[in-house]
Amino acid sequence: MNQKVLLSIFVFICVTSFFLFTVEVQAEKDEKKIYEERLNLYKKIEALTHLPWYYLAAFDQYERNIQKDSKDKLIAISFPEEVWYGIGNLDHLDEVEAISFYQGQGLDGNGDGKASLDDPEDVLYTAAKLLLSKGMAEEDIKISLWNFYKRDLSVKTVMNIAKVYQHFKTNALLERHFPVSIKHNYSYRSTWGHRRGFGGNRIHEGTDIFANYGTPVLATTYGVVELKGWNLYGGWRIGIRDVHNIYHYYAHLNSYAEDIKIGDIVKPGDLLGTVGSTGYGPPGTAGKFPPHLHYGMYKDNGHSESSFDPYPYLRLWEQKTKEAQRK
Repeated sequence: MNQKVLLSIFVFICVTSFFLFTVEVQAEKDEKKIYEERLNLYKKIEALTHLPWYYLAAFDQYERNIQKDSKDKLIAISFPEEVWYGIGNLDHLDEVEAISFYQGQGLDGNGDGKASLDDPEDVLYTAAKLLLSKGMAEEDIKISLWNFYKRDLSVKTVMNIAKVYQHFKTNALLERHFPVSIKHNYSYRSTWGHRRGFGGNRIHEGTDIFANYGTPVLATTYGVVELKGWNLYGGWRIGIRDVHNIYHYYAHLNSYAEDIKIGDIVKPGDLLGTVGSTGYGPPGTAGKFPPHLHYGMYKDNGHSESSFDPYPYLRLWEQKTKEAQRK
């Protein structure tokens, strides 16, 4: 192969890499921009209603999480047309007087005299009034959410998302981290869906990351510790639910991080515990398999929760974590 061909290949690789890097940077900028636009809207409605912005943001985020194709929507909260306009309002008249006459719930959030389902300010203002319908206290908001969802996990998730947003003072929580320290030796491959024999015929609902005893286990995302303790299959384990309705399950731990408890807020990279080989028996059972972290992910769709393959995400987070640590 002559030098001209080699040079052409080199130039092509450089140009392609630069193009892909530019596209990725622009995508990150666009993503941050839409989060800023949402935050500005939440705070504008907070000024009108005195509902803290993080409750409204959490309500909107939960709706985004349970809807299909809603990731890029500015606002995900929606109302059925008959609820918004009123059952008898067949022409969907959006003047506030007409909606009030037909006993619709739509409200005017921007002062134009109309309540439009297509207007983010009107929708958010109406949602804020819904959350405040029982009062301004946290327990009052929980009651309003229960009346809306009729589901304990939904209420708990919205309130935890609000807790995370309040703590970090933003809704743009985009960082992720690999679940074990990349400064230690580890290995993993795709094992989700493989058969498991202990405890009966079942499938493996996660990815096993093999590492030495004591290797730090780290939070992959922002969230709230929802579960901690012993499990027959998982041994010492900890569960974290994030702001995307995803439950992150870390199992077979050798130990927990000092003082970590249910209800704690975590961020990517926070220490949760260390790699071990606990499980497959009563509390304290260990050593029935090589030390590793079992990492599982479960998505709640608003009705039920199901496992999905974490391997592609682990590959991405591993790359991002290494890039961040090189900077």
